[in-house]
Amino acid sequence: MSVIPLAERMRPTTLDEYVGQTHILGEGSGLRKAINSGNIPSMIFWGPPGVGKTTLAQIIANTVDRPFHALSAINSGVKDIREIIEKVNAQGLFGQNNAILFIDEIHRFSKSQQDSLLGAVEKGIITLIGATTENPSFEVISALLSRCQVYTLQHHTKEELISLMERAITEDDILKKKKITLKETEALLKTSGGDARKLLNGLELVVSQMGGNEIEITNEFVKSILQENIAMYDKDGEQHYDIISAFIKSIRGSDPNAAVYWLARMIEGGEDPKFIARRLIILAAEDIGLANTNGLIIANAAFDAINKIGWPEGRIVLAQATIYLATSPKGNSAYKAIGKAQAVVKETGNLPVPLHLRNAPTKLMKDLGYGEEYKYSHEGANNFIAQEFMPEDIKGSSFYTSGSSQREKEIAQTIINLWGDKYST
Repeated sequence: MSVIPLAERMRPTTLDEYVGQTHILGEGSGLRKAINSGNIPSMIFWGPPGVGKTTLAQIIANTVDRPFHALSAINSGVKDIREIIEKVNAQGLFGQNNAILFIDEIHRFSKSQQDSLLGAVEKGIITLIGATTENPSFEVISALLSRCQVYTLQHHTKEELISLMERAITEDDILKKKKITLKETEALLKTSGGDARKLLNGLELVVSQMGGNEIEITNEFVKSILQENIAMYDKDGEQHYDIISAFIKSIRGSDPNAAVYWLARMIEGGEDPKFIARRLIILAAEDIGLANTNGLIIANAAFDAINKIGWPEGRIVLAQATIYLATSPKGNSAYKAIGKAQAVVKETGNLPVPLHLRNAPTKLMKDLGYGEEYKYSHEGANNFIAQEFMPEDIKGSSFYTSGSSQREKEIAQTIINLWGDKYST
């Protein structure tokens, strides 16, 4: 087998070869138009491993015909950034200005390292393309983030992954010499977790373990090969996602012992404690919510404490928050309510705000009746006056349904006491 991995050999070089991300690269999309025009902004690609962030950056550089410089935040620092900026700047009028600087895993750069990029980005010396698996709102400094467009890249679909494998066995110079049949693909797809790089390298590993030129790939054989050799191709952090998933599901399932075990696995594996703390905040809102509103307070306090005291003592804070949340009453009514409301907004569009709820800062607006029939709730008994707060087309719609916890039963009764059967459906 070639020393160059299959995923690298199959890396696309043009937008037409690129698979997936049609939501940002489809014909007529803003990014596609920018690339075709050659006038691209600085940008951040946010998405899980193996969805084509690095590849897309390289394709953009090729398409707009600009110099391309790449750094990895894991092993680069301010000195490396300055050397590239000075090199690009020195070219001046020779067309080398506005080169593309690609920084992989930009979330790993410190504030000072990110600060060193600002001047060159502002002056147009470089166009920055950053790639991150973490939410850039948390990990990229606001001054840099405000100068970049953020594009979210998504996991490949099953159909896209299968097409990648089919293309590999028919077009790769090595694999096409064999007669490879994809009889079953479920095991390869499951093992890849939506990661195209992992999928192709797993496919290559399986093929390399099978003798002869006629190869039939089955789920059973894939499992036997990849279970024995998973470390040979799983180099990009699948456990980062699998273990955080197990951690969250253990807390959601009210098992503090399992939750602390998975927490320990992450700590011993060198996981970023701020990543864990952020996930606890999300869980507190999504899975505990109104059943115990202190959950969000505890999770947020844990995040603040991690930033104040650091490591290794921060592990105690995470353990305390984890156990508290795991043993807390659970409820996802707020999570479900906002989901239902967003679905209605997407379906009904921009419904007009009722006149009595509109702001009336000018005389004309007052003359038009803005705010005229609004009733000030505090003037009613128990600070409540029944009136309509929904747009006319969806009045009476119920988005919030209380959960089964004691606290949410009390909330449900409060709503009934105030509104009667208006929101009973």
